[in-house]
This record gives sequence, C-alpha cells and structure tokens, in this order.
Amino acid sequence: MRIRLRAWILAGAGLLAAGAGPAYGADTSSAEPAAGSVQYAVQDLGTLGGTRSKATAIDGNTVVGSSLTSGDAAEHAFAYDLRRHTMTDLGTLGGSSRAIDVEGNHIVGESTLSTDGSTHGFTYNLRTGRLVDIGTLGGSSTDITGLSGDTVVGTSSLPGDLVTHAFAYSLRTRTMTDLGSLAGPSGNSTAAAVSGANVVGTSALPNTPANRTHGFAYNLRTGTMTDLGTLGGSSSTANDISGPIVVGQSRTAAGGLTGYAYDLRTGSRTDLGSRFLTAQLISGSNVVGGDGLLSSKFDLRTRTSATIGSGRGVTEVEQIAGNAMVGNNFAPNSFAFVARADNGDFTYLPSLGGLNSSASQVNCHGVVAGSAALPPTVPATVNGPFHAVVWVPHTAAQRSGAAA
Repeated sequence: MRIRLRAWILAGAGLLAAGAGPAYGADTSSAEPAAGSVQYAVQDLGTLGGTRSKATAIDGNTVVGSSLTSGDAAEHAFAYDLRRHTMTDLGTLGGSSRAIDVEGNHIVGESTLSTDGSTHGFTYNLRTGRLVDIGTLGGSSTDITGLSGDTVVGTSSLPGDLVTHAFAYSLRTRTMTDLGSLAGPSGNSTAAAVSGANVVGTSALPNTPANRTHGFAYNLRTGTMTDLGTLGGSSSTANDISGPIVVGQSRTAAGGLTGYAYDLRTGSRTDLGSRFLTAQLISGSNVVGGDGLLSSKFDLRTRTSATIGSGRGVTEVEQIAGNAMVGNNFAPNSFAFVARADNGDFTYLPSLGGLNSSASQVNCHGVVAGSAALPPTVPATVNGPFHAVVWVPHTAAQRSGAAA
C-alpha cells in the first residue's frame, strides 16, 4: 500500500481557493454521484482529542490511521470499530506513530523511537491489545509497505545504515527474513507489496550504476528471487502484485518509459503503454496506473483500456479492490472519488462541510475510508481541520425503502 501525504498537507494549510470540481455546501451528508445509482453518506470518525486525524486503511469493520492527541501534542496510530463507534489509541514505541494497513485482527504501522528518533515498524493485535516492535535487519530503521495473511513486508537498513534490503516479517513466528538483492549482500533492495507467498519490489543490479534497477519477485516458500527483467530497456521496478501477476514500470528498448504486467507462471510480459507510467496497482485482471496527469484502467483479459474519471485535473488511484477503485482528483483541489472498474461509473465523495476530501481504501462492502474537511473556522478559507471519515454507500432502492 502506498500512503500519499497530499490530504495531510491540505489539512494543515486550509487555504486552497475553490477551483474546478464539485463544490459542497454546509449540508454534505450525501453527494450526488456523477453516474450510477449509488450515493454515499459521510461519517466523521473523530480524533484522539486533537484537531486532525486521517484514515489510511479499512478491512471489515476496522478503520486504521493516525490522529493528533489532546492539545495536538503528538500523532498516534488508531483503530476505529465501525460497529461500536469507538476509536482506540494504539500507542507508540516512544515517539509518534501511524497505522498503515489492517487485515483481520492485525494492524501494521510505523513509530519513531524516543531514544534516537529512528523509525521502526510495529504490529498490533486487536485481540490482545499488544503493540510489538518488529525490529530491523541490523540497521536503525524499517519502513512498512504491505500486509497479506501473516506476512508483513517492507524495507530495513542493514548494520551501518549504508544498505537497505527488502524483508518479510512473519506474524506467526515473529521473525524477520532478509530477502537480499539481485546484486548480493551489498546491493540495495526495497519491497513494495506481498500476495500469498510472493513479495515484489525493486533491486539494484550487480556491477551497474545505482539508477539501473530491476523489479523482482521473491518466493517465501522456496527462498528464491526472480529478476523480472525489462521491456528491452535498462531498468524496471515492481510496484504491486495480485495472484501471479506483477505490475510495475520499465524502460523500453527505445529508451521510453511504460507500464508492464508480468505473469510469474509463464514469464510473459505485457506492455501496458505510456498511460501506465506511474502508481501501477492491480486487482485480478484489472491494472490501474497514471501518466502523471490522468489515471487509466487496463483489462488484461480483453486488452482494453479506459480513462478513469472526468478527464480534467490530475487523477490518482490509491487502491483497486475487486470492482472498486478509490482515489483523488486534483482539479486543482483534492476531491475523493470512487469508481467502478467494469463500467467506469465515477462518483465524487462529500466532505464534512469544508471543500476537500481524500480517499485511501475501500472494504468488501464498498465502504470507503479516508479524510474530509470540516467547515472552515477562519474567514476566506475553504477548509477546517481534516478528520478521518468513512463513506457508506446507499443505493436508490435503499433510500426509497427508508423513506417509505
């Protein structure tokens, strides 16, 4: 999962001028969709006593993120139970903390240490209420990038902090495995995502300049790392995986940049084209990515692509899960959206009375987690503080039934 900071920057500034894109009034309990029959009600999840909070992930009835504490003294990771409507402070490893992902009873995140300010990854068990420091590969810091089943992946510095390696941490055994690099022990590598037994990321190559990297896939069962190669050029990255399909960016033989999909079963590569240069994500047969301006979807079964959204401003997809895509449209302000992969339906999500909002993830019930602005508290501004929110879908039939 990739955590972008745009919404948090908006929250701090609160001074963006209203521009192109939807504008919502004080009553923003629901938003008119751009297409389709589903509308969304926004729910404020509150804070841990401070002025701001943000939600980064959702699974089932659990939303996780981070919030300022009373007096805005510190930032702490939280877990919010949508059934009980309660927010739990997950604590820290001595400094500040933020939750990055959640699956079942397990939450992963990062926290700074009180001793030296370095960052360590942590796990939190909702059943036991215990926060555990996962440690490092001998260096001072770790970064968390993915969670699947009982496997956490990320990047850690090695002793001396001169080299970083991708790692996999087992929630079951509480052990961290160094995945190495394609260049051996002295080469750098980073992990981007995990699916089942496969971890994907980007690695340095032996006897090449540092800017020449290849995407890799590491099989945790066999302990082997596969070089995913390129589309004929000098370098590539691997950014996400779903089942046996890896997606990333590659240079071509002509020197250009393009997105690609790699099938671990057959070793075949699909050139996705220049519309998929950045932020490649995949769910099933659907790949999303961007060209720095607009995001598009590519169906690997039909080999067809389509632009996501209205085609104005900058569109970034934060997550694709099944048929649902969530993200943000900057036109020029940040507006959260949800879109469908099958028919392209695109719906802007409402704020909490301010102008802007930001979506992060969606669960299997179509509930979207993110952040939204409260009404402005200072004249000539369009946003108050941002709070963590969920957007709950309501079909036209459900609304008619409720009215009856």
